[in-house]
Amino acid sequence: MLYVAALTIIDAELNAKVRPAHLEYLNGLYKEGKVVMAGPFTDKKGGMVIYRADSFEEAQQLAEADPVIAEKARTLELREWGALEFPLDK
Repeated sequence: MLYVAALTIIDAELNAKVRPAHLEYLNGLYKEGKVVMAGPFTDKKGGMVIYRADSFEEAQQLAEADPVIAEKARTLELREWGALEFPLDK
């Protein structure tokens, strides 16, 4: 299943400090097949991560272990995502 995490910056200074660890963490999860894609919002107020996990609880553990969340530089909103496969049926 896929889960979408919206990560909103609440402490810009702390976020800048923790960002390298955040990117390293996401790269590691990507190599394990746990992150599908991630990237910043164009307004520079945060970003989004799409996790692949067996349960909401697993996705939550992955998201909460992200250094920007663990260090409280960003807030987390996590939701299960029912991605559609194309072509869409009518």
